[in-house]
Amino acid sequence: MEPKKKIHNTGGRKPKQDPAVHRYGIKLTGDENFRFRQMFEQSGLDCYSKFIKAVLFKREIKVVKVDKTTLDYYVRLTQFYRQFQAVGNNYNQIVRTLKTNFGEKRALQMLYRLEQCTIELVVLSKYIIAQTKEYEAKFLQR
Repeated sequence: MEPKKKIHNTGGRKPKQDPAVHRYGIKLTGDENFRFRQMFEQSGLDCYSKFIKAVLFKREIKVVKVDKTTLDYYVRLTQFYRQFQAVGNNYNQIVRTLKTNFGEKRALQMLYRLEQCTIELVVLSKYIIAQTKEYEAKFLQR
């Protein structure tokens, strides 16, 4: 019988030139662990080992703080703005419909009501703009 020939496996990853094989272990107290996790969360990194290496070798760590209330305020303000756009888009259609479907007197009465509602909407929008500017001045850091 002939000896079996060795087949070299060429599949898979290429081995790294300098693999990370050195391992260290540390133990933290409860307070230290709490501070460590806070720092890790603020760093925005996705892996503890990357965070520890960054801290050890004094790489720059970026801290991104997201204010949930400001984000929520922004989302609601955007939704409100979309509603204002929808009102503006429908305004001309309403006037056109009033003109074609009703008599002149009835159309004028309804246009007067629409005008009053529009004035209220303008006052409300000015109030919202003032509140937004006040909020930005007090709470948003530039």
